[in-house]
Amino acid sequence: MGIVTVPKQDRSRVTRQRLLEAAISCLAEYGWAGSTVSVVAERAGVSRGAAQHHFPTREDLFTAAVEYVAEVRSQAMRTLAMRAQHGSRPSPVRTRAVVRALVDLYTGPLFRAALQLWVAASNEAELCPRVVDLEARVGRETHRIAVELLGADERVPGIRETVQGLLDMARGLGLANLLTDDTARRDRVVEQWAHIVDCVLKSRR
Repeated sequence: MGIVTVPKQDRSRVTRQRLLEAAISCLAEYGWAGSTVSVVAERAGVSRGAAQHHFPTREDLFTAAVEYVAEVRSQAMRTLAMRAQHGSRPSPVRTRAVVRALVDLYTGPLFRAALQLWVAASNEAELCPRVVDLEARVGRETHRIAVELLGADERVPGIRETVQGLLDMARGLGLANLLTDDTARRDRVVEQWAHIVDCVLKSRR
């Protein structure tokens, strides 16, 4: 049996993917200052030269990482929506599950990496417009899917603001979780917010 060789184009695609994933994990673990090209290349298991072949500058690497984070976060929301299509009708149990799932999106490693990109973008002119544009896109999609998951009708006064408040709360819990394990307090807040959202939705159906 002959040796199976991987086409060069496929190897290049795999290397690029590994670099992007390594960039995200390094951002989440070391922050912007500690996420140099060399550190990312080592995490990805490739040489610095190979990294620079795909991304000539640090800005190129992390601009691509911005787009990658946005796409992965969007995909996570789409997956959540697809699963919910086969779920139960709107109910307190369903609302609690949706609120928990949304909060989980903002307390995981993707949000931690995204936050590091926000901080970097505030001081990096090349990153800033890309981060602003992509975050606006992800924010709109997250809001749309949250409305869909909750079975909410935004034509009713107050519903849009309630959903937005829920997402702002989830983002705030994500921030609180950066420095310490906030699980116990977060669980209580999630329960209360699920109750609030369910009451608002019921009163306006």
